[in-house]
Amino acid sequence: MILQVALDTPLRRVFDYLPPAQGSAHAVPRPGVRVLVPFGRQRLIGILVGIVAESTLPLPKLKAAHELLDEHPVFDPVTFDLLRWAADYYHHPIGEVYAAALPASLRKGLPAAARIEYFSLTDQGREELSRPSSKRAPQQRALLSWLADRTQATADEVGEAFPLKFLKNLAARGWIAAHPEAPQSVIPMQTHPGELALTGAQAQAVETILATLPNFSAHLLYGVTGSGKTEVYLRVIAAAIAAGGQALVLVPEIALTPQLVERFRRRFSAGVAVVHSALTDNERRDAWRAAHGGHARIIIGTRSAVFTSLPRLSLIVVDEEHDASYKQHEGFRYSARDLAVMRARSADVPVILGSATPSLETLENAASGRYLKHLLPQRPGAAQPPRMWLVDLRRHAAEQGISTPAMQAIDQHLKAGGQVIVFLNRRGYAPSLFCNSCGWVAPCARCDARMTLHRRAQQLRCHHCGAQALVPAICGSCGQALLPVGQGTERIEEILARYFPDAPLARLDRDSATARGSIQSVLGRVHSGEARILIGTQMLTKGHHFPDVTLVVILDADQGLFASDFRATERLAQTITQVAGRAGRETRAGEVLIQTQFPEHPLLNRLINEGYESFALSALEERREAAWPPFSRLALLRAEAKDSAALDAFLRAAAASGHALGESAVQILGPAAALIARRADHFRAHLLVETAVRSTLQRFLGLWLPRIDDLPRPAGLRWSIDVDPLEVD
Repeated sequence: MILQVALDTPLRRVFDYLPPAQGSAHAVPRPGVRVLVPFGRQRLIGILVGIVAESTLPLPKLKAAHELLDEHPVFDPVTFDLLRWAADYYHHPIGEVYAAALPASLRKGLPAAARIEYFSLTDQGREELSRPSSKRAPQQRALLSWLADRTQATADEVGEAFPLKFLKNLAARGWIAAHPEAPQSVIPMQTHPGELALTGAQAQAVETILATLPNFSAHLLYGVTGSGKTEVYLRVIAAAIAAGGQALVLVPEIALTPQLVERFRRRFSAGVAVVHSALTDNERRDAWRAAHGGHARIIIGTRSAVFTSLPRLSLIVVDEEHDASYKQHEGFRYSARDLAVMRARSADVPVILGSATPSLETLENAASGRYLKHLLPQRPGAAQPPRMWLVDLRRHAAEQGISTPAMQAIDQHLKAGGQVIVFLNRRGYAPSLFCNSCGWVAPCARCDARMTLHRRAQQLRCHHCGAQALVPAICGSCGQALLPVGQGTERIEEILARYFPDAPLARLDRDSATARGSIQSVLGRVHSGEARILIGTQMLTKGHHFPDVTLVVILDADQGLFASDFRATERLAQTITQVAGRAGRETRAGEVLIQTQFPEHPLLNRLINEGYESFALSALEERREAAWPPFSRLALLRAEAKDSAALDAFLRAAAASGHALGESAVQILGPAAALIARRADHFRAHLLVETAVRSTLQRFLGLWLPRIDDLPRPAGLRWSIDVDPLEVD
């Protein structure tokens, strides 16, 4: 019997071991358990992925595993198979994939199952209790009587009524004994009724989705911002867990959606767990245990939560399915949205993909009939879509990036008692520090990029590599004064504070949200009405509900109009639609002002006059004609090195090895430099692999990547493969 173990190493293989010596705690190994094994001079913890009769190595060369750490697998069967499939599909080392799905404490070997110690009376304790009472140690005798009434109790329960030191004293006398038991696996949940009556479209969506339970089906819940998608989720989840199941809810960024978590906890009395990267390791471990043991009935989490072990999974929800945050861009480069659909298919349960701006891939899946499409075209009650206007910056003067019409609109809405959102997807004070005399611009010494001025911190920062520098007093080249050029959220905050001194401001970006709880603090000021103007970046687009916001001002709508990436216009349309949807979500009318240098641009006009779906249909047709996804399949081979010539030689050799495979249906384009060609002192470039059919791409990568592994390369060169990349520049 040979154990095949996946270890957390960058090697794309499993390792063979003999079973542990006699006396191991768990004599019969099962795939999915953790195994402690020798690996060189180290002792590593891996996952048992298979048992075979023979090894490619001679038996005398095989080492024995030290210990099997679990009696039961640490993954439910569907998740175990999903992780193996994901390692194959994304061509990532299988050991790193399994490790990514476990909390750090489990990767270190701590117990997977939570055990609770219970205390109960022994025969000697009952005998002692039957004797006539004495005045000696009356509290200890009272504890014996208390335990006799309850049969057993935990230390926490004892501690609420008696000093815990009594437990040790009574155990030493042999009157009580401790014994471990697993906690109750399933908590009965009480579902509180919905507060709002469903609209006709919501009711139809709920009815249709419920009709597909408990089998697999994929549903696109396509609803305008504020149309009540969350209420549909809640109704369907309530039915799923009433039948004894568990529900997985994925959100783009858990720190940005406290309202969603709170809403779930108001609706369901217990069993709601949260999983995201900001948790402490103990918190993450406890949430994992609750899910794996069936204790938690609803898991709400960010992309990594798609791997949470859920033995009773009966429904998956992916909220804001279009969001780029679902794609992991470092290490194991997976799409949580796509894996959620695959997991639902494997588990034979429904999956709901919700968005006001669905990705073009999802819309194409709905158009082809692979997904069922449910429309929520209106906001409930009296709420109406906001009015949208373009502000031509060629005709209207702008004061530090804010036009006169925008300033007037802000003033009018504030006087009318409304709140205002000002959106600019650029943090910092100014994107450049410039010398007007000699033309010097503050560069990053490690990147092909400019340093961003952060005036409040008195620093120049590179937003690509994280480098920091003090702000120079004068130009180092000619000695003249330096000027900040352009606007970031910090500068817009300064300008608005000067023009509207009586309107308290709040800013929400990566700089203002570094401390734990700072995001909730900012959002709390907005919801309470204390903050009248909210300035922010992309973080504002992610599912927030601000009832009193009546005006949204989008300062720079032109960033994505002429970008090189083929997805840039899609992302721009989604961002504009999402941030505009924060206005007028209750009874008060909403208004959106979009500043642009190109008011005649067809994308902007189509969005304003015809809506997101019209844009999406046009964009899909352009993608079809150009044979870009979703009408083709891509993979990106990225590489970086300190020597640009060596990097180019490696990528050319990689391309040549791919061409040698003779796959005429596959194109290899490049090498091409990355948009930021040098970052953190490393040159970066890539090869783009394109083909029409997914199976062709997978077959090609399976043959090509081992050849790349064998190519000679200089020390320090790193490369990775990104299947279905979101960015190709």
